Amino acid sequence: MFYIATKGLRAKNHYGAISTTVCGVCFIIFGYYNSLALFFPFPYNGFMVWWIGMILILTITFAIISKRFFKGMISDLGIDEEQGTSSLRRYIIRMTQHDPYGEEISIRMEIIRKSFHLSGILILVAFYGFLFIPPITQIVNDSIIAMINQIGLAYNVLWGPISLYPYTVGDPQAIVGLTMMALIGSLIFAIISDIFRILWGPEYSLFNFITHSMLREKERNAAGPHIYIMVGFILSFMLYMMGLLHISAYFAGILIACLSDAAAALIGRCFGKHKVKVRSKETKSIEGFIAGVVVAYVIGLIFVGPIYALIGAAIFFFTDYYPTYTADNILNPILIPIGIQFFIAILQLPVGW
Repeated sequence: MFYIATKGLRAKNHYGAISTTVCGVCFIIFGYYNSLALFFPFPYNGFMVWWIGMILILTITFAIISKRFFKGMISDLGIDEEQGTSSLRRYIIRMTQHDPYGEEISIRMEIIRKSFHLSGILILVAFYGFLFIPPITQIVNDSIIAMINQIGLAYNVLWGPISLYPYTVGDPQAIVGLTMMALIGSLIFAIISDIFRILWGPEYSLFNFITHSMLREKERNAAGPHIYIMVGFILSFMLYMMGLLHISAYFAGILIACLSDAAAALIGRCFGKHKVKVRSKETKSIEGFIAGVVVAYVIGLIFVGPIYALIGAAIFFFTDYYPTYTADNILNPILIPIGIQFFIAILQLPVGW
């Protein structure tokens, strides 16, 4: 990440370089914590190694196929958008014939980019479940236990005695450990793909191909916004695992970071009439700010109650308006939960209702 940050600095992309550097610092923190306490126990750390290997194979395979497609298009047919009959061909044309990085993107692409912010809801469902559905992580753990009991000998050969499996059926610790595993697994998939984008070209990014997302100029030679927000999710969840964050403060913070930012951007793009220059020299709208702050307060109201909701909404406003060279996608999911937790410790008021 630090090497990528230096590329951003050389390209005079200070926003991306500093935000990528913050990610690099967070990775050091993750590594140090994992060396002391482990994010998740054996055999899940072994499962993660398998996952990294599979993602590398998948990403390298996609890059090789993309390169061969590109060479074939040049030698046989030439690059012509009219010849883009397959989704991969159209993607390669879009990434190579035109500069894929731009200052402005269409509202459709904005919606696609902001849809990634719904990942905060997925984390909520993984941890708490939804309506009559139990937590997804609990379902996964119970299914794994049932599976290893059926393939006992094979499991013993690969991972050792079944008695050493760390969780039991319905174990609440499994919910915590597997939620962190899902977060880190998602980050690994996204970051490996982003490394290919930054070092070799956006046409080699499997993540970009899947999401069909357009890139902004500030993502040139820098990590993408999805990396920033996932790093924020993981750092704050790590603080929860350490006992430093209330779980309601965590979910209030990450959902404000996700949904309020999406609401501010989309309302601002669609209905923003009163423009304002923020500290980063971007142009935003008063309507977008209002939408973001209102959504932030409503989310905070649901999870932490009316007083702490004000704190979350205020922090969202300041991180959205004031930062100059650091992405709000990484600041919001870190600073909002920490800020709410700080006032929980100071005010000593009940959390929630």
